[in-house]
Amino acid sequence: MGDKMVASLESLQVSESVSYLTQKQAAEVDEELMGPLGFSVDQLMELAGLSVATSIFEVYKTSTYSRVLTICGPGNNGGDGLVAARHLYHFGYKPFICYPKRTPKTLYTGLVTQLESLSVPFLAVEDLPSDLSNDFDILIDAMFGFSFHGAPRPPFDGLIQKLVNLCKQDQLPKGAPVIVSIDIPSGWHVEEGDIGGNSIKPDMLVSLTAPKQCAKKFSGPHHFLGGRFVPPYIKDKYKLCLPPYPGSSMCVRIGKPPQVDISALRENYISPEFLEEQVDADPIDQFLKWFNDAMAAGLKEPNAMALSTVGKDGKPSSRMVLLKGVDKDGFVWFTNYESRKGHELSENPHAALLFYWDGLNRQVRVEGSVQKVSEEESEQYFHSRPRGSQLVAVVSKHSTVIPGRHILHQEYKNLEEKFSDGSLIPKPKHWGGYRLKPELFEFWQGQQSHLDDRLRYSSEAVDERLVWTIDRLAP
Repeated sequence: MGDKMVASLESLQVSESVSYLTQKQAAEVDEELMGPLGFSVDQLMELAGLSVATSIFEVYKTSTYSRVLTICGPGNNGGDGLVAARHLYHFGYKPFICYPKRTPKTLYTGLVTQLESLSVPFLAVEDLPSDLSNDFDILIDAMFGFSFHGAPRPPFDGLIQKLVNLCKQDQLPKGAPVIVSIDIPSGWHVEEGDIGGNSIKPDMLVSLTAPKQCAKKFSGPHHFLGGRFVPPYIKDKYKLCLPPYPGSSMCVRIGKPPQVDISALRENYISPEFLEEQVDADPIDQFLKWFNDAMAAGLKEPNAMALSTVGKDGKPSSRMVLLKGVDKDGFVWFTNYESRKGHELSENPHAALLFYWDGLNRQVRVEGSVQKVSEEESEQYFHSRPRGSQLVAVVSKHSTVIPGRHILHQEYKNLEEKFSDGSLIPKPKHWGGYRLKPELFEFWQGQQSHLDDRLRYSSEAVDERLVWTIDRLAP
C-alpha cells in the first residue's frame, strides 16, 4: 500500500511553493495521521478548530467583528466549527451555533456540552433571520469538508443559499458579515472548486493540513493554512511543500496579503474608562501599575520605548530602545555614547519617551531632562549582559558607516577568540547609561470612536518639593 500511496502522490501539484491535495490524497494523509502516527480524531479536531479561531483573530478583531455564527454540518468539518467557536468565545467574540443535524457520538455531544456550559446560544434553522447580514459580523461555514460527496440536502442546501445570497456583490449592504470557510467552501467540488460559479465565495479560507486542489480557485482576500501538526514523516512521504509557521502561531497566511487602503485602516478601541479618581497621585506609581499590566498581559517587550532626541540643528530623531530601569529618580536605558542620540543628548540634554502597549490600547509619553548614569552603574549593568551582547558593544562603532556585514562578523569572531577563556570583557568607555528625569507624563487609553482618555501629569517645584498636577486633555 505504501508504494501505491507514494506513486499516487507523484502527481501532487505545487503552486507558489505550496502543495495542493486531491480528495483522495487528503483522505490518505488523514488515514496516515490517525493510523500509524497515533493521532486521534479529537486531537486533530481540537488543533484544526484552534487553527481556524487563530486565523480569524489574525484578521477580524473583536472590536469590529464580535458576533460570530458558526453553521456546523454533521461530520468532522462541523466538529472543527464547534471547537473554533469555543476558542473564539475565549478570544472575546460572541459566538452563536447553528447545528441542525447533531451527531450522537460522544466526541460531538461533549463539544456541545462545552459550548452550552459557556452559555453559547444554539439556534435552530427556523430561528435564523432570512437575511443574516444584520445579526452577525462573521459567518463560519463548517458544513462540509473534503470527504463530502453529492449534492447538499435540506436543511444545508438552504443554509448554503443564504451564504450565496450574501456573496452577490450588487446586493451586499454596507457592513455585511464576512464568510469564513473551513478547509472547503461548502458546495464546492474538492478539486474543481466552484464549478457553476454560483456557490459560496468566502472572504477567508482556512485550509487544514494542506490546501486542497479547489483552494487554487479561491479568490478571497485571506487564505490561511492551519493544523500545525504535520510531522516530517508525512511531509517527506507525501512530498508536501508547506509554508513555515511563524513563532508559536497555529496558522500561516498563504499568498500575499490583500492590497489595503491605508487611509481606511482604523481601530475602534474598546477599553475600560480611565478616570482621574482612579489614578495614582504619583505618575511613577501609575506608570508601574500600567507596566505591570503589560507584563501580566504577556505583551512582547513591554519595556520597548521610542526615544526622541533633538540636536543643536533642531532636527528631531527617534529610535526604539529598551527600558532597563525605572524608579523615583527616572527612566534608565543604555547605549553607545558616540551614537547619534548620544551626540544629540550632549548638545541638548532633553528627550521624550513613548511606550505603546497595543494589546491594552494604552500609551505613555514621558518628557524630561537627561543625564548620564554613574560609571559604576554602567559597569554593573554591562557585566550583567550576555557575553555576546558585551562583545557587540565593544565591536560596534555605533551609527558609523561600515563596508559590509562581514567586517562586523570578523571583528566579533576575533574578539570572541580573544576572550574565549571566560576572562572579564572590559566595558568600552564610550558605552553606558542615561537617566531621564521626568517633568511631564501623559497616559492615553484608547476608547470607542476615538473619544480617548488622556491624563497629563505636569510637575512644579513647591518649597523645594516636586508637586504633580493632573489634567484631562481633549482627545
